[in-house]
Amino acid sequence: MANKAAQFVNEVKGELKKVSWPTRNDLISSTLVVLISVGILAVFVGICDLIFSRVINLLLR
Repeated sequence: MANKAAQFVNEVKGELKKVSWPTRNDLISSTLVVLISVGILAVFVGICDLIFSRVINLLLR
């Protein structure tokens, strides 16, 4: 069992060496794109929620 675990760890290390990791600048720009996109989507969902709740309140009066 321990032999299989050690073999697995060695294989994982070998695969991780093959990975093409992003540069620091690529990572920062991708992170900014994601954060800005999430912020825009959050504002959009908040506005839709506000509109729907007001419409439902008007219909239920």
